[in-house]
Formats: sequence, C-alpha cells, structure tokens
Amino acid sequence: MTERVDVAIVGAGFAGIGAAIALERAGRPDFLVLERADAVGGTWRDNTYPGVACDIPSHLYSFSFLPNPGWSRVFAPGAEIRGYLEDAVAATGIRDRVRLGAALEHAAWDEAASAWRLTVSDRALEARALILAAGRLTEPRIPDIPGLADFEGPVLHTARWDDSVELAGKRVAVVGTGASAVQVAPELARRAASVTVFQRTPAWVLPRADRAYADAERERFAADGAFLDAVRQEAYLAGEAMIPQRLGDLDALDWAQARALAHLHAQVPDPALRAALMPHYEIGCKRAVFSDDWYPAIASGAIELEPSALVGVEGPSTRSGRSGGRALVAASGRAHEVDVVVLATGFHSTRQPYARLVVGADGETLDEHWSGGMTSVASTMVSGFPSLFVLDGPNASLGHNSSILMIEAQLDYVLAALAHRDAADHGAGRPLRPSPVAEAEYTARIDAAAATTVWLIGGCRSWYVDERSGRLTLLWPDSVPAFRERGARFDPADFEHERSRTTTPLPHHA
Repeated sequence: MTERVDVAIVGAGFAGIGAAIALERAGRPDFLVLERADAVGGTWRDNTYPGVACDIPSHLYSFSFLPNPGWSRVFAPGAEIRGYLEDAVAATGIRDRVRLGAALEHAAWDEAASAWRLTVSDRALEARALILAAGRLTEPRIPDIPGLADFEGPVLHTARWDDSVELAGKRVAVVGTGASAVQVAPELARRAASVTVFQRTPAWVLPRADRAYADAERERFAADGAFLDAVRQEAYLAGEAMIPQRLGDLDALDWAQARALAHLHAQVPDPALRAALMPHYEIGCKRAVFSDDWYPAIASGAIELEPSALVGVEGPSTRSGRSGGRALVAASGRAHEVDVVVLATGFHSTRQPYARLVVGADGETLDEHWSGGMTSVASTMVSGFPSLFVLDGPNASLGHNSSILMIEAQLDYVLAALAHRDAADHGAGRPLRPSPVAEAEYTARIDAAAATTVWLIGGCRSWYVDERSGRLTLLWPDSVPAFRERGARFDPADFEHERSRTTTPLPHHA
C-alpha cells in the first residue's frame, strides 16, 4: 500500500533534521524524514577521518533554536557534531518520523494526484511536498588517475574512512591540499612511518586558534543564555566581516592576504618551501583553510610535500626492489613508493547525484533541468517541479560564514510557502508552481551579483563554480542579511497564476 504524508524530507543531516524540527515546531507533524544510511548525521556521520572537525566556530555551527552549551572546543570535532544532531532528533520528538535505511530510488510528480510519488527502498510513498535535504557533500569525487584502480594497497577517501586499515609503520600518500587534507595529514604523520602530500594547487591557510573550552566557560554557557548569544553573535560578525573581501574589495583582499602570508612566513622558515606553498590566485577564490599544524608538519619534515599533482601509478615497481603497483607518479616526474593512498579530493558538488532521481511535471529530470548548472527561485524552489524545495542547494551556501544560517533562512521560506499553499483556494491547497520567468530573473540577478566576486575573477578553479557553464552555483554572492532580505524571501508573485510584480535587483558589486 502507498503511504501518504504531507511532506517527505530526503536526508537526515543538518538540513533534513532542521526541516523536521521546523515543521514540528510549526504544528505540521505530518512528515517523514528518509535517510539512506543507518544513522542520522549527514556529512558528520560519513566523515570520520582522523582530525575531522568543523572550521566554523561551534556555537555558530548549530541551530539558533537549539544551542549547545556543552561544546568542548571552539571548533568542534566531527564526532561531537554528529552527537549534537543525534541529540537534536531525540530532544525534539521527531525520532518516530525518521526512517533509516530508506534510500530514495525515484521521485516523480503526479499531476492528477497533485503529489510526489516516491519509491523508497522498494516502498511506495506519496507526498504533497518534497524537501530535498541531501546536501552537496554526499558523493566523494574519485580522481581519474591511470593505474589507481590497480594500486596494490588500501585506497581511502576521507569521506569513506576505514578504521580497520593499519597505518602504523606504513608509507601514506595524501592526495589534495584542501580542508580535509589539511586536517588529516598532520594526524596521519603522528601515526604512519611517512606521509607524502601531493599538492596540485597550494591553499591559502589562515590561523585556526582552536582551543578547548574550560569547565567554567561551559558552565557559564549553560547558566547564562545572554552570554552564549553574545559568543554566537561575535562569531557571526567575524564571518560577515569577510564578505567585502569575497566581493572583490581590494583593501580587504590585501588585508586577508597579508594575514595569510604572515602565517606562512611565521611557520615555514625555508624560502624554497615557502615558495612551493605559495598560492597564485586571490585569497578566498577557493575555500580558505584554517590550521595551526599544517605548515609546521611540512616545515619539520613530518610531511613530505610533493608540489605537483598525482598523474599515475606505476607497477610493478623496481625502484626499491619491492614488487607491486605502489609507486605514485607526480606531474614533476618523481615517483613515491607508498603503502596506503588517502584521497582528500572532495565531492561532486555542482552536479548533485539525487537530481537524476527526481522527475518534474514535464517529464524532465532535475539533472536535465540543471544541465547548465543549478538554477532556482529564491535558492529554494525550481520551475517545473511543483511543491519541491531544495535545501543547501543552488546558491544557498556561503564562502564566509556558517551554512546553518542559510538553512534556517530557507526553513522560514518553506514554512511561509506551505502556509500560502494551504491558504489558497479556501484551503484546497493548490500546488506551488514556481514560474520559469521568476527562475530566469533570479538566476540573472545571481549571475550579475557574482560577476565581480573573488570566486569568479580570483584566478582559480573551485568546486563552487559549475564546470559546464562557468557559473557560480553553490554560493550566495552576498551577505547573510542580504540572503534573508533578497534571496530566500517568500513572494507569492514568483509563482504561476500569481506573478504580477517587478523584481528588485540584487546589488551589483564593484
């Protein structure tokens, strides 16, 4: 039999759990959360590599309506964030509507029923509204390296870590120098016989200044809500202070770069090594990384830097008299004998795997609709896909502050949209149909606002930009307040049968 609900939510990470809590708090209990894994947690369930932690301050990387005074550090370890999400499910009474091991296999809009028909792990489900909360960091990107599939040893992606792999006494290669690599490589250097990092592109690295909270601080967080709010607000304002640099302000760029260069010079005394670690693009063009032990590990020799990309795997190798395909070849021509390969190579971020599973009103998949890069209305809905909401999707993330702030703004949008739907037609609830014109206009405004940002003119390639169209599709190209005011702001005129307004353009940044 087909199960029927008002809202189906796909994914049980921050966005999906946040959506469920928002619906529950708004008196909308008729929902289900569908999670393909056997536990909640999303990114923080999947990423368990040594050293995994958030690079946003803990008190800001949590729901505003569910503060956690017990964070152990300024930047919470990954397991602690997963625990926070598990506690959120338990504390808010939504656990009975979270289905684990429930993988979305297909979703199609049924015009006659005015509902989404879902196939979920061979079960049928019908939902009047569908929320995709699968995120953008779900499917690891495995580089196409000749010979890598035949490497005679363990090959791990940081998002698919295997604690059973023995590292003590082993020669380990880390491929990549982004946020995950900068966290995992120093930890591996403490365990393995040697660690070699393959650096295709150097990263801008800023001081992390992490520390444990003292017991007295945590006690005050628990007892004094105003103090906790002030700590959160301070972290928020520090993030927003970076937005001029991301929007291309030259003075702000110079200040940020000078700070990163001072960090590099202070921690890497060798001029030749500093030169190899020096980025040649504007700071902020790629995701900035924060670390106080990455540079020291390289400067001390605990990590060997291979300042070029991995291009192949040789085998069998005779360079050291050992057999087996264990020689990783760099673009420089050097070969490095290793026993374990760790891929810190990111995710399929601009082309979401779930989009292939979702079929809209005209028989078009969401992936086909996004063939030139993700587009939307208000970063949350998509024309041709009635009553579908996408959280943490098109232009709904940030390069300067906490993504939870954006998710909460989108949740406000979802609640406003559902309330509007239910009020229409004297309560009959006409499906929400975003207008193609509204989507085109919103996309044009996003593209215009993004044109002069560091993400597009900073001289780098990044996972923020769609490789097919060259458009900035992941990030919101402005501040958090601007997102609430001009991005994820529900407007009935954005929908078919109700469109009658002139849009207010996003600001163009010089």
